[in-house]
Amino acid sequence: MFNSTPSAAGARMPSDEEGSTLPEVESAPLVIDVEFTEVEEESTAPSLDAVEEISTARARRPLDLPRAQPTPEGRARVVTVINQKGGVGKTTTVINIAAQLALRGHSVLVVDADSQGNCATGLGVDKSKVSATTRDLILNPESAVSARHATAVEGLHMIVGDRSLVGLEQEMLRQLGRERRLAEALEPLLPHYDVVIIDTPPSLGLVSINALVASDGILIPVQTEYFALEGLALLAGTIREVRGLLNPRLGVDGVLLTMHAPTLLNQQVAGEVRETFPDLIVEPAIRRNIRLAEAPSHGIPIHLHDPTSAGGQDYQAMATVLERRWGLA
Repeated sequence: MFNSTPSAAGARMPSDEEGSTLPEVESAPLVIDVEFTEVEEESTAPSLDAVEEISTARARRPLDLPRAQPTPEGRARVVTVINQKGGVGKTTTVINIAAQLALRGHSVLVVDADSQGNCATGLGVDKSKVSATTRDLILNPESAVSARHATAVEGLHMIVGDRSLVGLEQEMLRQLGRERRLAEALEPLLPHYDVVIIDTPPSLGLVSINALVASDGILIPVQTEYFALEGLALLAGTIREVRGLLNPRLGVDGVLLTMHAPTLLNQQVAGEVRETFPDLIVEPAIRRNIRLAEAPSHGIPIHLHDPTSAGGQDYQAMATVLERRWGLA
């Protein structure tokens, strides 16, 4: 058990552009030894027109994922971690990649767009003490600055997701420009960070579409188990639609192998994924590891819980690859 949270050595806080200042980030109390689950619920999001409704025939096209482009000068790279299949390690990946980058001195913002709100738990933020959430950010973009909260990691801020996101898609259906609300809300924050990472729900509804429209790149976690590639054709179709209609710069930064174990089936599935996405795989695969599963219950990422564990080593190596890929090294 950790009674106190170490600060990330050498981490720096976001710097303001000349002539522009952000109010001090609200510091929410850290929560220690809380329950956490990585299981993600199925979404009951309503069907959507245009971008959101993709025919089955079109979704079955080959998995030709577009590659991401370089980050525009002078602002953060915005990355969405997405896979409509639940329980593949999206939240664990968001927490630990964000923490690793902050540890290396990069200024990082996590936006939790999942109603389960597990990013806050894994980063030591007490949701009961949070006044402004991702829902407020999307419905009221002026709340962007006040919605940020400090975490257990120095240099890493977050905007908290909670159950209030459940009914958000229904509220947004009649709004003009509903697919761009998150992008517009994040715009004033981008010059003050190096990376913004968005966690998404296990669905391809309007909240996920908002995340894609706001993003430069996408990370796709794929569990190395049976049916690993199931549903990726639908995701690929969604990416093409968003790229064609709403965000031409959108592309894939990488496909991540998660929850990997040294079994014959896992090795075969990993080989299939590597063969399907030869240029997009981000190595190494993240191994199944009890210490990695324990860390969120202490309100800290793996590098503060047990950096020498298999999960700690894997996320450290993966962050190094992404740091170079995003032009941060």
